[in-house]
Amino acid sequence: MEADVAVIDKKPVALQALTAAALLLPGLNSGPALAAEDDEFSFQYGHYQESDRNLGSGNSSQDILNPVTTNIKSNLPPITVDSLQAHSKLRLTDRIKFEVNFIQDSWSGATPISTAPSSWGGNNFTRLGETISGASPYFATGKPVYFDANRKPVNTIRDPNTLDVIAAEGINSPVHTMAMASPETRQEGNFKLSYEWDDAALSARGGISSEPDFQSRFTGLGLKLDFNQKRTTLDIGASYSNAYTRALIASDIINGQYGKTSNFDNHKVTEDIVGSSNQRTYFTGSREEWGGNVNLTQVVTAQSLFNTGVGFTHSAGYLENPYKYVTTFGLIPVVGSTCDPSEIMYCSAAVTWSEQRPDNRNQVNLSAGWVQHIPLVDAALHLDYNFFHDDWDINAHTFSGDWVQPLGSGWSVTPRIRYYSQSAADFYTPYLVFDNPNQLDSYQFLPSNFSSDQRLSAYGALSGGLTISKQLAKGIRLDAGIEYYTHQGSLAMGVDGEDSFADFSYYLANGSLNVNIAQLGRSLTEGGEHAHHHHAAQHGAPLPAGVMFGHMLHEADAVMVGYRYMYSREHGHLQNGSQEVSDQTVIAQGCNDSNVTCRTAPMYMDMHMHMLDLMYAPTDWLNLMLMPQFMNMDMDSRGLAGIDASEHADHLHDVHSTGGIADTGIYAMFKAFQGYGQNLHVTLGVSAPTGDTAIEMSRVHGADGGYTHYGMQLGSGTWDFKPSLTYSGKLDDWGWGAQVSGTKRMQSQNDSGYALGDNLQTTAWGSYSMLDWLTASVRGIYTTQNSIRGRFNPLAGNIEHGQPTVSPDVNPKQSTADQPGNYGGQFWDLGLGLNATIPDGKFAGHQFSVEWLQPMMENVNGYQLERYGTLNATWIYMF
Repeated sequence: MEADVAVIDKKPVALQALTAAALLLPGLNSGPALAAEDDEFSFQYGHYQESDRNLGSGNSSQDILNPVTTNIKSNLPPITVDSLQAHSKLRLTDRIKFEVNFIQDSWSGATPISTAPSSWGGNNFTRLGETISGASPYFATGKPVYFDANRKPVNTIRDPNTLDVIAAEGINSPVHTMAMASPETRQEGNFKLSYEWDDAALSARGGISSEPDFQSRFTGLGLKLDFNQKRTTLDIGASYSNAYTRALIASDIINGQYGKTSNFDNHKVTEDIVGSSNQRTYFTGSREEWGGNVNLTQVVTAQSLFNTGVGFTHSAGYLENPYKYVTTFGLIPVVGSTCDPSEIMYCSAAVTWSEQRPDNRNQVNLSAGWVQHIPLVDAALHLDYNFFHDDWDINAHTFSGDWVQPLGSGWSVTPRIRYYSQSAADFYTPYLVFDNPNQLDSYQFLPSNFSSDQRLSAYGALSGGLTISKQLAKGIRLDAGIEYYTHQGSLAMGVDGEDSFADFSYYLANGSLNVNIAQLGRSLTEGGEHAHHHHAAQHGAPLPAGVMFGHMLHEADAVMVGYRYMYSREHGHLQNGSQEVSDQTVIAQGCNDSNVTCRTAPMYMDMHMHMLDLMYAPTDWLNLMLMPQFMNMDMDSRGLAGIDASEHADHLHDVHSTGGIADTGIYAMFKAFQGYGQNLHVTLGVSAPTGDTAIEMSRVHGADGGYTHYGMQLGSGTWDFKPSLTYSGKLDDWGWGAQVSGTKRMQSQNDSGYALGDNLQTTAWGSYSMLDWLTASVRGIYTTQNSIRGRFNPLAGNIEHGQPTVSPDVNPKQSTADQPGNYGGQFWDLGLGLNATIPDGKFAGHQFSVEWLQPMMENVNGYQLERYGTLNATWIYMF
């Protein structure tokens, strides 16, 4: 993982490292040599949180000539990542296995985009006696930086009486220039299909990774050969991937105000903004990678195992990170200065250029590991070493060890420690200095390659982690892990590491639920219990996939685990009430809540929801439920006809994305009546406000973004009461039911200043069993929801770059999606669904349901985008 982190070419370390780090935590991934062979399903959540970045030092004293040095931390929120992973492994036949994974990472926060001496003021705070504000970054128009005769930056202040520049105590060290990015989501799906012989196995794998600015496709082949009565295993693999980058460049960079990109004119394309005469400009480029690896695993004794391997990867194409820049300074001799010439010799001009990396890269990995069982304490010790080398002159070493210790009663703990060190790439530099300032504006004078990306610097890293595992029942395991990581230049081994300005740390927390389907099935058949639990799972007719709280467990100590997915899309015309409206009407009336003229409206909005259903029956009349959610949403906007909308002022800077933990449901279900094929139960519960309701759009150099739209926030932000009453019946092959449910906000507003509207929903359905295992359903749904109460709290921010004036509120108000009155309404939908229950075999009792909801009629509040439809899919298993 560390070698990959060191050479990431696009995103902050969090996005690419999170899943790898999660899988490397002990207990969460057994590795290929120790992987379980049974059918299984697992669901994992991970959270990554970086520390605040150190932005140099400032003066906390009012006396400019007697400064008191204070360390300054970035006031922009650091990188956070929420990751969701679902994994399934199935044995299709005795010799054929199939694995599939879905991974979703949602990240947001501030990340370094460049580096410069602290006196340059790249983070838009003023130093040494002036107010620290901290907002959008200065990109190439910072304050003058002074250098000594050795071209080292000198810390300076101005004498308040003479205004002369004089040298001050302290080192003018580099600091990162931080920039805030809009939330973004990456989704990946991959599979592996393998065929096994007695002493060999052949596998093929492939996958796709997609995010708004990066698309990747990858494939690979693997061959495993067993020798020496399976004591020796040889794994051979080959891989290929191609990727395409399409990264939006802020318009102020295109115009040269905050940076230069002309060194990459051949990688730039422009596209028209819908509803505007303006254009968006993107960095685009393709890359390819070919790789191969050979690994040998040898059982040494009954208590020990050795493995070693070698891998090679060749990369070619666009290898730059489109969001990284290098600041260049041109020296100007100081004339007539009252300063000591030995202290200050040069002032400087500055220009920032997009980074440039080689078009090719060759990488080699060498690894070795030892696993030793310790019979005295029934533990296992894992020791691993990895060496990485590439032709960018990076050499990296990774040492790791973990101790797997069973504790009895299904518990185990696994502590882990890891040390990593690397040398710098030969083109890494915090910033560039030219003797002639006239060379700054032409890329012809730049080096062939240059980058200030800290991951290409020399540094060391130390991390430690702990995983706790609990076997809840045969076939069901919970894992929880945490890891702390510190990145420091001073920890580099055998090389001079980067200065402390690049130091940072993070922690990573994980939790996973693993269901071994084969073991669970075997446990239920022991002692003739299978029919007993199968009956509990099949009590009543199967329900449509979109019905929640529709059934109960009717026997004490019964358990249900499930997964629920929902996708909804809004796309089409704008409407008011039940009527389609023109853009001219929306311009005049669509933003009346804010007393402004509407300028933009959504083109589409997609929402994906993933939910775990966990249910336990302490008695035959009471069920307890926990329902954590994970959501991600995407939306793009257009300028309304007749309005020449702009990229920044109207936030038309590409697709808006949000994602992460949503609100968490906690419920109790009470049996009211059961008999004669009829069931009636009451559900009482609350929704805890675990979803973020203060997500902001990107601060793009000259303008702060403000909060993203109400519908793009991840939760309600309030404690909500959610009752429901459900009736269901069954006779022969027919089933029916009805439900009334509602949501009552128990707070008048959330911390962001608003509250979503209360809602009420009624639904009724009928079903027919076409086969013993297959049921079709039809359902009608009516929903009414109030509009939003309140509005976002005012959010101040610097609206003019370099100006001390602060706007009283930078929240966007000129889109229909920014108006509280444009939410809610009355909605009628028709649902068509299928439900499959596997009747026998090792998957007996598993239920799979799917349902499509088609909008039939709607009467919306205010001005809203037309609904396209909703897809519901569920899997549940009761035992």
